[in-house]
Amino acid sequence: MFNNKTLLITGGTGSFGNAVMERFLDSDIKEIRIFSRDEKKQDDMRKKYRNNKLKFYIGDVRDLASVKNAMHGVDYIFHAAALKQVPSCEFFPMEAVKTNVIGTDNVLTAAIEYGIKKVICLSTDKAAYPINAMGISKAMMEKVFVAKSKTVDPERTHICGTRYGNVMASRGSVIPLFIDQIKKGEPLTVTDPNMTRFLMSLEEAVELVVFAFQNAIAGDVMVQKAPACTIGDLAKALKELFNADNEIKVIGTRHGEKLYETLLTREEHIVAEDFGGFYRVPADQRDLNYDKYFAEGDRELSTEDEYNSHNTIQLNVEQIKKKLLELEYVRNEIKGWVYS
Repeated sequence: MFNNKTLLITGGTGSFGNAVMERFLDSDIKEIRIFSRDEKKQDDMRKKYRNNKLKFYIGDVRDLASVKNAMHGVDYIFHAAALKQVPSCEFFPMEAVKTNVIGTDNVLTAAIEYGIKKVICLSTDKAAYPINAMGISKAMMEKVFVAKSKTVDPERTHICGTRYGNVMASRGSVIPLFIDQIKKGEPLTVTDPNMTRFLMSLEEAVELVVFAFQNAIAGDVMVQKAPACTIGDLAKALKELFNADNEIKVIGTRHGEKLYETLLTREEHIVAEDFGGFYRVPADQRDLNYDKYFAEGDRELSTEDEYNSHNTIQLNVEQIKKKLLELEYVRNEIKGWVYS
């Protein structure tokens, strides 16, 4: 489906962008465009891969002109550019709005203008029942792409999105932090040992985007089912993998953090279509003329719960260790630790 096509990845120098690029670079794809504002990371990628299929565009999704500059001849877009750190967004909420909300609107405005065939927007579990600025901005991002999807013929520009939980070992996540603390002999700083988070690898995040590309209807939010664990058990699992005896220091929740994350709200779970390993949440396609949609009787009540990191499959320490060992990053870190 990507044969001889041009793919643009916004935020392409991030963890997800690198994973997507590596997934498709050796395929018959015509070109992969990396769009980001970080020239150093772009230069690092250019030198590392030295592949003529890779093209680099410096720009910022906040700037519509720079976004348009990268759109010429593009077939598909994976929109991953975002501010993702919960505490920093709490201190600078308008920066989150500029990138996550206005930036998304800019990408979609340009995509519609240039007739891009398909756009997949990446969201986060923090957008469901959001309590922090990052989650609220991503929830608004979802509203933006759903609304935009209704303004354009999906045969011309198809707009949909994905929502996923914590990506293991991605930049700024807790696993690299714990490994660094283990190697330095420092205490592992756990915010709340009972806090639960979904566990997903970068490869699984890429699979979700590809699944959405193949199966989503315009305006859909596609969600991948995922196991979860407590942060306390995650710290224990890493200590055992590294045969470390670092103490675990509970430091309390950071600004804007939740005890658990939600991938599907109760309202979404009621209407979601179950694809086995995935959920499809369809957009509400009604307009504002509600009277024409009225039917006798109220909508059937449902006891369907939300889908969150407390009520999904919970991994124990041994299962977490097995999941962690799926990551090349963790295996390499352990190997280097053993032989150092």
